[in-house]
Amino acid sequence: MMSNEILTIPARKGVAAAVHAGHSVRVINTHGQQVVDTWAFNADDMSEFMSMEHSRAAFRRANPRTGDTYVTNRRRPILNIAEDTSPGIHDTLIAACDPYRYEQLGHVGHHDNCTENLHAALSELGREATETPSPLNLFMNIEIKSDGDLEWLPPVSKPGDAITLRVEMDCVVVFSACPMDLLPINGVDNEPTEAHFEIRGSH
Repeated sequence: MMSNEILTIPARKGVAAAVHAGHSVRVINTHGQQVVDTWAFNADDMSEFMSMEHSRAAFRRANPRTGDTYVTNRRRPILNIAEDTSPGIHDTLIAACDPYRYEQLGHVGHHDNCTENLHAALSELGREATETPSPLNLFMNIEIKSDGDLEWLPPVSKPGDAITLRVEMDCVVVFSACPMDLLPINGVDNEPTEAHFEIRGSH
């Protein structure tokens, strides 16, 4: 895949790409209100992947800041936040949506979901994950209230806001433009949209 090529994450769908250590990936919230579930797997061993629970222990906060580094389930650096032009509100707590989540919310029949998007996108690259790691939910606004309760709120990002992640090991990244339309996760209009990403070479 060419560096500096703007690629589309289709609304409600997922896409995967192989990236090399030293490169960076810029994820763009094109329309401003779209959550992008994000995963990264060691390119040489798919059983090693970016882990939210290990990362929270590494940077000691629920919502990381520019300069913080996400680590794998083996506690090795995988993605570093090099730049963030958004308000910096991203979620590390909530699991990817799946068919069971939509059933709980009362949806009948199939609904696009980030879990299936992850595995479909990996399949397109001839890859397979043995599990669905908890994702980094870019631009997702989950508030931890003073009483410890969680509140699902619309994103505070604006059109064109972006986060740049520096790649610390050769990996496969996966993005899913979250299809949630039953809660205001993707804005008060509940309309999932496309997003974009760009792979940049090292300088």
